[in-house]
Amino acid sequence: MAPLNISLEGKTAIVTGGTKNLGAETVKELARLGANIVIAFHSDSEQSQASSLIESLKSEYGVDSIAVQGDLAKEEDAKKLFEEAKAKFGGVDIAINNAGMVLKKPIAKVTTAEYDTMFDINSKASFQFLKFASQYINDGGSIVMLVTSLLAAYCDGYGIYQGAKAPVEYFTKTSSKELHSKGVNVNCVAPGPMDTPFLYGQETDESVAFFKTMGLGGRLTEVEDIVPIVRFLVTEGHWITGQTIYASGGFTAH
Repeated sequence: MAPLNISLEGKTAIVTGGTKNLGAETVKELARLGANIVIAFHSDSEQSQASSLIESLKSEYGVDSIAVQGDLAKEEDAKKLFEEAKAKFGGVDIAINNAGMVLKKPIAKVTTAEYDTMFDINSKASFQFLKFASQYINDGGSIVMLVTSLLAAYCDGYGIYQGAKAPVEYFTKTSSKELHSKGVNVNCVAPGPMDTPFLYGQETDESVAFFKTMGLGGRLTEVEDIVPIVRFLVTEGHWITGQTIYASGGFTAH
């Protein structure tokens, strides 16, 4: 739990991928601290989840929330996300990008269409998000980009995913410098293999069991391991900027 003196009342947070898994738990934690929330989601199938989450945030934490649908790889959709946040709440103080897609496949078998999709979702969408976050973020705000601890791994099968996520680190470092004058901190968080459906679609029972042996306590990274790190970076950890925080339980070291 966060210290009792931490409050985000009067602040507004955008969280992409905010309807499920890490995104949804991050939304709940920021709302618990009093922030108004903008939930960004992509597919039509997430609309009911977004609506339910908005209702629960209001009833449990008394905060206002809106949901904005769009494809963040498209400039107009990324801009709309921030414009709607500003129109509803007057500005943006926290911007967190959880959106991503994983693919485990040998380089020799990756199609051009798969390459385009992976870079659209993991790299281009992150770029568009960060570009508009940099324009709209209030002075003293915080930006957090979710990447992956596989950026520090030497393994087979994940080259296209690692390659599509790697640019986000450099976008983030540059933005952290460019936003110094506004007092905005900008960081990446790199979770290890996480116990969510995001992982299991790519792995076998044997590979998951191996990943568990690589982590503290013989387990995968849990959503609950990552949410406090994100919270810290947007609250009392504001002095940290331009960094990638590896939170993998020892799965990788960087």
